[in-house]
Amino acid sequence: MTPTKNKKENGSKSASPSSGKFAHAMRREIYEQPAAIAKTVEKHLENDIIFPGELEPIAGALLTFEKLIIAASGSSRHAGLAGEIMIEDLSGVAVDVEYASEYCYRSTHAAVEPIVMVITQSGETADTLAAQREALTRGVKTIAISNVPNTTIVREASAALISGAGPEVSIPATKSFTTQLTILYLMALFLARKRGRMTSEVTRSYLQRLMRLPAAIEEKLAIWDGLAEEFGGVHFQAEKFLYLGRGVHYAIAREGALKLKEISYAHAEGYPAGELKHGPNALVDDKLPVVVIATCDHRDPDSVLRYRRTLEVMKEVRSRKGPLVTVATEGDNEVSAIAEHVFYVPPAPELLLPIVEVIPLQLFAYHVAVNKGYDVDHPRNLVKAVVTE
Repeated sequence: MTPTKNKKENGSKSASPSSGKFAHAMRREIYEQPAAIAKTVEKHLENDIIFPGELEPIAGALLTFEKLIIAASGSSRHAGLAGEIMIEDLSGVAVDVEYASEYCYRSTHAAVEPIVMVITQSGETADTLAAQREALTRGVKTIAISNVPNTTIVREASAALISGAGPEVSIPATKSFTTQLTILYLMALFLARKRGRMTSEVTRSYLQRLMRLPAAIEEKLAIWDGLAEEFGGVHFQAEKFLYLGRGVHYAIAREGALKLKEISYAHAEGYPAGELKHGPNALVDDKLPVVVIATCDHRDPDSVLRYRRTLEVMKEVRSRKGPLVTVATEGDNEVSAIAEHVFYVPPAPELLLPIVEVIPLQLFAYHVAVNKGYDVDHPRNLVKAVVTE
């Protein structure tokens, strides 16, 4: 089947966002993310108090727990990987992230007093529900993060945090993912405040930056969409992609690769950028698009160091004629001197950048798949909620 024929048959030609009509639910839901993020913050913040009353059922455990274990699958696990760094860096709480499908077969966390957090879009994911039930059987308190209230996982959890995403129709997670990241960022601030790692004034400044994100995203969506259509038109025939990120951005590289894999059926893999020379470099040639997250919080020395090292990785890719698609921070002239295709995102603190930088990658995946003529809302072999193990 040729791409042109498929596009006509599936009605995949993208509608203009300014028209208020979208050819696919996925693209509409990408555009709904600023409102979903804002609603999520509103749901869980009252007079600068994070999660007012929502974690009261586990108040005792919050005073004594030694480790947070996150169990999740798919995109939700990638949110957990970003949340791990958010929570550890801001609050000092040790975090382990498990595949939900593996949690039941792990040790019983002897000599550790954990809380288990389960993350699920649907609230009915079989593996994640099984992980929560195993945790409860072990006498461990659980926190469920779900996009949908009144679901099995929410009812059975010790405490629950519901996102503001609302119903998500398309199978690929978009607004459910960014609202999960939002809740995890709020959790990092909540634990930092509770453990005395952050003053009320500092917490308020972090919250203010979070609350400014939706407007910043709204302003850039149409620009990213246009660029994604352009870049997708260049790269849609590639059979494999490599996504690279460092630190908290590695989780977003994983998520960007998963989005592309789910809907375009091209093989895509997310890797830590520093691991390129430890194997993946063998794949780099002029037929392998390398997608690199090269954002930077220039007020954070650690972020600057990661950024500098990422630039060196990009130069390595270019030396091997690898085409680069990059996400960078506005005002960055160094990335554009190396990469052909660049999405620019608004400046943000290091641990907030994942919420912003994933959106151009969602749009890039969307346009690659649309150029191939695929139904992005209903990828083959996939369902919205995996309710059987």
